[in-house]
Amino acid sequence: MTLNIESIGTVKSPVKEGVDEDWGGVISEIHLEERYAPGLAGLNEFSHLLVVFYMHKSTFEEGAHLQRRPQGRQDMPLIGIFAQRAKHRPNPIGVTAVELLVVRGNTITVRGLDAIDDTPVLDVKPYFPAYDCRVEARTPGWVDELMKGYF
Repeated sequence: MTLNIESIGTVKSPVKEGVDEDWGGVISEIHLEERYAPGLAGLNEFSHLLVVFYMHKSTFEEGAHLQRRPQGRQDMPLIGIFAQRAKHRPNPIGVTAVELLVVRGNTITVRGLDAIDDTPVLDVKPYFPAYDCRVEARTPGWVDELMKGYF
């Protein structure tokens, strides 16, 4: 099935190329199309957001990316793409929980968005702990090692 999805805005970030660490301090702006600005009413009451974006510089080669070591690190296990958050995936859609700093006009300023400059934004959602935080969630041991220094 083919889906048609249009971006609602663009990320403006000081990060121009993808990196695998230090995203926690990155302050970015999400510039929504003007027509969507009224949809931001009330958003500034939240401390965090979920940003859904299209990783436009990502590629996917089945032979190289369907199974791989996270970040290409030899100390990581060989696992499938759906068991990791890598950018090279069949549909390069990213989702990141970020800190909301300010909403002004059609611009949302956030901290911790791991999307590079000019990344198309597909959606912005308020972070609802009841939906988005699962205290019973578990991850394999390698995830803690992988995420050191990422945020």
